[in-house]
Amino acid sequence: MRRSIRALTAALLALPLALAVAPSAHAADPTTMTNGFYVDPDSSAKRWVAANPGDGRASAINASIANTPTARWFGSWSGDVNAATGAYAGAADRADKLPLLVAYNIYNRDYCGGHSAGGASSPSAYANWIAQFAGGIGNRPAVVILEPDSLGDYGCMTQAQIGERERMLTGALAEFNRQAPNTWVYLDAGNPGWTSPATMAQRLHGAGLRQAHGFSLNVSNYFTTAENTAYGNAVNNELRARYGYTKPFVVDTSRNGNGSNGQWCNPAGRRIGTPTQLGGGAEMLLWIKVPGESDGNCGVGAGSSAGQFLPEVAYKMIYGY
Repeated sequence: MRRSIRALTAALLALPLALAVAPSAHAADPTTMTNGFYVDPDSSAKRWVAANPGDGRASAINASIANTPTARWFGSWSGDVNAATGAYAGAADRADKLPLLVAYNIYNRDYCGGHSAGGASSPSAYANWIAQFAGGIGNRPAVVILEPDSLGDYGCMTQAQIGERERMLTGALAEFNRQAPNTWVYLDAGNPGWTSPATMAQRLHGAGLRQAHGFSLNVSNYFTTAENTAYGNAVNNELRARYGYTKPFVVDTSRNGNGSNGQWCNPAGRRIGTPTQLGGGAEMLLWIKVPGESDGNCGVGAGSSAGQFLPEVAYKMIYGY
């Protein structure tokens, strides 16, 4: 027996550092528990197509956007979030598909930018909300993107506020580990145009990344998959050098087919990217933002509100003009 233990120890020590560190807080792999990704039957694109069957754009939007698996976002608008995530994960489970969910309700959300300000009313309210979110998923397989943009901009925050945010995210990851053992959680890491890999690695680690399955990139943005892959690898190099571990990452490819022109709010001339799939330079390429949903009253979405589906914008994204 002692010889077997010594042999096992030697084998583990011989592994590269990135492999010797467990890549996930969970043993379960939700991608192997399901048969492909779940298409949200009530996405904004689906609803628009159903309501406008005679529109000349409907066929293209239905074929290229509405039937691609995309994430459903949950926040204060979701009502009883335990029931909401439970119903969504349950519907996906009955279809034997893997659902993509976004938790977007952190206290002082978008505190510095203000474009998507809101969120829970206090840190304790957020802790309760995220516990209900995780509890709704339960043992069902799922992928969760945790709080897009929460680590991207600390420019206007005090150190006390930064610490408060890190504790909220760490607590959220602990809830998923406790209540949702078949969920892969990706802590959001912004995009390549926001902050340096070294800074982002520090922020991710401070927010409890070691407890997460991985991190997410490019949510609601436009940087190419290659740019995101290079950035994700650079973040992992910093994590390895500073803290002795690396993590898988996913990329939002929903609107990055033409790359970024430097604008983030409804820029013209963008294009849909590679549909949701495993691999592609990252662990997964995902559609986290629905193409055609407005970023706000700006750019080619002037006069719209954030999240509003704009069929002309969606249609042009299909063809890249």
